[in-house]
Amino acid sequence: MIKKFLKRVFTRKAKVKTVGNAKVIPFALHGVPREQISYGARRVTDGLQAAGFKAYVVGGAVRDLLLSKTPKDFDVTTDATPEEIKRVFRRSRIIGRRFRLVHVMFGEELVEVSTFRCMMEEAQTDEHGRLLRDNEFGDMEQDAARRDFTANALFYDPATQEIFDYHRGYADIREGVLRIIGDPEVRYREDPVRMLRAVRLSAKLGITLDDATAAPIGRLKSLLDNVPDARMLDEVLKMLLSGHSVACVQALHKMELHHGLLPLLDVIMEQPMGEKFVMLALKNTDERIRQDKSVSPAFLFAALLWHEVLNSWNALVKQGERPVGAMHTAMDDVLARQKKKLAIPHRHDAVMKEIWLLQQRFEQRAGQRPYRLLEQPRFRAGFDFLLLRCASNEVDNELGLWWDEFQEANEARRAEMLQPEGLTGAKKRRRKPRRKPDGEPTQ
Repeated sequence: MIKKFLKRVFTRKAKVKTVGNAKVIPFALHGVPREQISYGARRVTDGLQAAGFKAYVVGGAVRDLLLSKTPKDFDVTTDATPEEIKRVFRRSRIIGRRFRLVHVMFGEELVEVSTFRCMMEEAQTDEHGRLLRDNEFGDMEQDAARRDFTANALFYDPATQEIFDYHRGYADIREGVLRIIGDPEVRYREDPVRMLRAVRLSAKLGITLDDATAAPIGRLKSLLDNVPDARMLDEVLKMLLSGHSVACVQALHKMELHHGLLPLLDVIMEQPMGEKFVMLALKNTDERIRQDKSVSPAFLFAALLWHEVLNSWNALVKQGERPVGAMHTAMDDVLARQKKKLAIPHRHDAVMKEIWLLQQRFEQRAGQRPYRLLEQPRFRAGFDFLLLRCASNEVDNELGLWWDEFQEANEARRAEMLQPEGLTGAKKRRRKPRRKPDGEPTQ
């Protein structure tokens, strides 16, 4: 009761002051204490300020703290050059060529430090307006202007616990609005990925996309075709591993941005079975992230592409190909089509294929096959994948229950659970008799 009273008293007295073109929001208004900043970020800002430089925590960390969310990481920006930053901190390294940053290490924590940038007067762009070269040092106000959204252009000073706001970002956060800085069409042409980021952040943060910010997206979405594959993959992974992938995918569909983002995803979502399976996979991923459990991008990609693989496999089997060979062909075909639009790293291919191939083997519950399957390194991932198929009614739930019990049962119970060879369709092949050179069979 006393704390609430004191907070009201100090809030009345607190005033927003102006420094240049920035509004400075005092701690009494925003309520984010220095202690909520990570140890490493505080050490970086304190160290740079002690060396005579300006230094602030910036971007998503400030935004998330104002929204009472836990930041994933803390970035720092400063007027010190990369070389000057490196001289202040012994355990640091300069990274990047075009856009140089400094990574400063404090134990297991890595703090990314950038130098204030500005918008170049004659920035190099392509024929669509996408920035190709834009990396000039500037001041704090210029750095704020080149950031994407007002909510990401807030600078927090841990020393004074003040927030510097050049673009009404603090008010937008309080009002639950995500607004782009500057002319939306120009900013999207400079970097088309901002369209995806706008959808992702509004879904992740649970705030509304400003009307003017959302308006040009529909007619400019074709600009995403010009984005390098690596950047597209990075943005897709951020979306799928944000802990809010279901909301992100739903927002993508609403704004018709999913076409071409994950090729074939729009086709999958139009199939009742495929849509249910994909949404269950995304929901499961979101839940694991919220519980701080590990999440595999390969598993998620395997789930997103599974029904395309399955449809291709069924078609090949109907054409007379053997099931195992047909599965290999289907996997290769789907991945080849996918990679034309989204550069999924080859390191994920092997994991995805193993998960897909295991699905056929789960049907085999006779003889030594179940025991050998339990020994597979990807058994757990394959089993989790099977449970998703059961939950979406793609396969009988009895299959998932059988494997759930079998892997935990003792040897006696496992022996009881094994099915006769004929029930699994895994009959032994009859060996053809060897023949002598004259054509007569041997004994």
